[in-house]
Amino acid sequence: MKVLVTGAAGFIGMHVSQILLARGDEVVGLDNLNDYYDPQLKRDRLARLTPKPGFRFVKLDVADRAGMEALFAAEKFDRVVHLAAQAGVRYSIENPHAYIESNIVGFTNILEGCRHHGVQHLAYASSSSVYGGNTLMPFSEHHSVDHPVSLYAATKKANELMAHTYSHLYRLPTTGLRFFTVYGPWGRPDMALFLFTKAILEGRPINVFNHGKMVRDFTYIDDIAEGVVRVLDRVATPDADYDSDKSDPARSNAPYRVFNIGNHDPIELMGFIEAIEQACGREAVKNFMPLQDGDVPATHADVEELAAWTGFRPAMPVPEGVGRFVAWYREYYKT
Repeated sequence: MKVLVTGAAGFIGMHVSQILLARGDEVVGLDNLNDYYDPQLKRDRLARLTPKPGFRFVKLDVADRAGMEALFAAEKFDRVVHLAAQAGVRYSIENPHAYIESNIVGFTNILEGCRHHGVQHLAYASSSSVYGGNTLMPFSEHHSVDHPVSLYAATKKANELMAHTYSHLYRLPTTGLRFFTVYGPWGRPDMALFLFTKAILEGRPINVFNHGKMVRDFTYIDDIAEGVVRVLDRVATPDADYDSDKSDPARSNAPYRVFNIGNHDPIELMGFIEAIEQACGREAVKNFMPLQDGDVPATHADVEELAAWTGFRPAMPVPEGVGRFVAWYREYYKT
């Protein structure tokens, strides 16, 4: 297949592209290489893809309407994996306009490109943050997601609504993927694992929010990438169990699906920090702080829908995954 992967120089985008290339797909990787975090890390990820047969890189912003229209018209993609977005819960409080440009305007350009150029299936990144103020665990696709607690979460919820509209109006098959706290080698510098590892190895204190009383469904990058590709390969179809008299966010008579991708085995933040300490070989100095605006105290993914649809369940144990990240970090930064 010829696949467009947006955000190809990103954490998840690089890993998804590697799987697609390894099995012989043609991948056009798009990224704007912005400076939300160190662009050198993005360039180094990209350097792992550019030598591979079947890969081409296009530097372009998904919010560039004319550029995206020209790209879709010229390339005639079979399928699209849309991972480009302005990420980060807390940054959405500081710079809301960046989220509207990338996550709303950019996603509209993706939907229009798919609609007008015969794309067979669009798989796109949503987020566990859409569950917002929900407290019923584990989080299920059957639960309402009407109470976001950050603008980032609101844009991801909006993406799911926009995708459903295009699936309904134009019969465009779309599948949204709610990622749960992705971690692993080549991860983002603004994520907890990266920040904690860097500080511990440099002998600096770490900030532990909500006084350590956080629970997260940490999900290893290889499991995430495998889940994305498996979902991409099974084109969304209308749900045979849809009943218009019963409101169920997981059901639709359009070719629309949404799935959690999580490890379905959440751990407390202090346990996660302990795994990092063990991998680093030293104890962290901890600053305990209140819960930050936009954060939620706990996440836990129900992955039964994903397993039923693809036969796949993420399963990497956190200590092993953390160890792999720390080994990568030491090698990459020569620490």
